[in-house]
Amino acid sequence: MSNRPDPLPVEGPRRASPVEAEFALATADLPWSVRIPPPADGFRASLHRHRIDDLALVECATAPFSGVRGARQLAGTDGDFVVVLLVDAGGVRFEQGGAEWSLVPGDVLVWDSRRPARCSADRPLTARSLVVPRGILDDVGCPLRVGEPAGGRVPGVRLLRGYLDALHPVLPELPAGSAVAARNALLELVWGALHPGTPLDPLALLPARRAAVERYLDERLGSSGLSAEEVAAAHNISVRTLGRLFAEVGETFSGVLRAKRIARVREGLLTGDVTIAALARRWGFFDTSHLNRRFRAVHGVSPHEYRRGHQS
Repeated sequence: MSNRPDPLPVEGPRRASPVEAEFALATADLPWSVRIPPPADGFRASLHRHRIDDLALVECATAPFSGVRGARQLAGTDGDFVVVLLVDAGGVRFEQGGAEWSLVPGDVLVWDSRRPARCSADRPLTARSLVVPRGILDDVGCPLRVGEPAGGRVPGVRLLRGYLDALHPVLPELPAGSAVAARNALLELVWGALHPGTPLDPLALLPARRAAVERYLDERLGSSGLSAEEVAAAHNISVRTLGRLFAEVGETFSGVLRAKRIARVREGLLTGDVTIAALARRWGFFDTSHLNRRFRAVHGVSPHEYRRGHQS
């Protein structure tokens, strides 16, 4: 995906050149080579990208166009993604893997970033694309199959679209913990819409939730009040569920938090001359004696002895 800041609005309400139009459409989800039917003057396209934890939701409205993902675009794609395409208005013809589909409003199609593709719209198109790193799907046991689209009358598809409609107005102000919950719910709804006959195991989401919790901890290690209750509330889960995330691999929440803090102190001892008292305050320990006890339990020596030994 692009490293540009999110959200990314690109609009061409004035006379847009073909280069500008290609930029607008090519950044809609992943690189495309885009062609605009003549006359190109006055071409209009707009897009907006939202982050939902580690997913990207891209909204695109465009005049007629055609696009290709060939060898150059595949080589220019940074990562391996599955894209869930939802058509809201207009229509689009999509080709991949020797198959071709004509999508109408309400349809949902999954396509693969690793394979060549073609698409074209002969009338104005409004669509949404959910860009999902493939590794996430592997982690949660959700191997979305590329191919035959699901129609807008399927109950699961209607539920997915309704959820995205409700999510849209709150995305700009969604806190990190709620974004994780929204992301997990979205993955479950996508699976339910496209594979309604195969229920998704809720336990499969635990590794992804734990990864989100660990990112949250890494960003707040210096807060002395970082409790299990606070972290669970930030991720819209119970303290019991939070404990299960770590118990699944034989660890505890408090043990992981302590290990992360000790690791930051050790890094400070090796790479700088900050006082041990300052390191204790910076990484959430009550005082130097508290840090000394915790550090000695892990490394067998006090922070002072550890620094002196490595300096010599």
